[in-house]
Amino acid sequence: MSLMFDSLAYTKKLKAAGVPEAQAEIQAETLVEWMEDRLATKLELEHVRADLKRDIESSRADVKQNIKELDVKSESLQLNLKRDIKELDVKIESIRSELKRDIKELDIKVETVRSELRRDIKELDTKVEVQFKELDTKVAVQFKEMDTKVAVQFKEMDTKFEVRFKEIDAKIEVRFKEVDIRFKELDAKIELVQSNLKRDLKELEQRMVIKLGSLMFVAVGAMAALVKLL
Repeated sequence: MSLMFDSLAYTKKLKAAGVPEAQAEIQAETLVEWMEDRLATKLELEHVRADLKRDIESSRADVKQNIKELDVKSESLQLNLKRDIKELDVKIESIRSELKRDIKELDIKVETVRSELRRDIKELDTKVEVQFKELDTKVAVQFKEMDTKVAVQFKEMDTKFEVRFKEIDAKIEVRFKEVDIRFKELDAKIELVQSNLKRDLKELEQRMVIKLGSLMFVAVGAMAALVKLL
């Protein structure tokens, strides 16, 4: 590839500016290589752009063809859907008619059942009222019998408790008497112990006085001996 760049003139200019000849030639060659690389890159980009345009045009044609095919399929589907919807409307209308008929029959049956239930409820209310009256009578009689039995049992319990309390009172009185006797015996023992303690204390005081007198005598003798020695 020819390059429209005068490297010789560029080298002469560098030499005239004071750049050594070898360095000026290297700079000129480097500049030429750089410009050639840039031109090669631009050419490659042009090729890539051309390829992309060709691919885009091809894709557009494919897309248009696919759209046409989809339009045909969509129209066919729409026709099929319309037919199916009509058939479905017919079926729904038939089902509605059947449902209306069934609902009417069901309403008649429900009304009949309601009438029968009302009659049965009335009869049941009458029976329940009679049974409640009988039950009230039976409960009243049973409560009276229970009240009589409870009153008798309470009287018997009162009598038993009264006898039992008397026995307990007698036992408690005996126990209190025994306790009083024991307390008196204990008081006598305490008085005896106190008198013995007083006697022992007096004897101990006498012994202590005697011992202290002896110690004082010994101490006085020791002091006299020390005075003589001094």
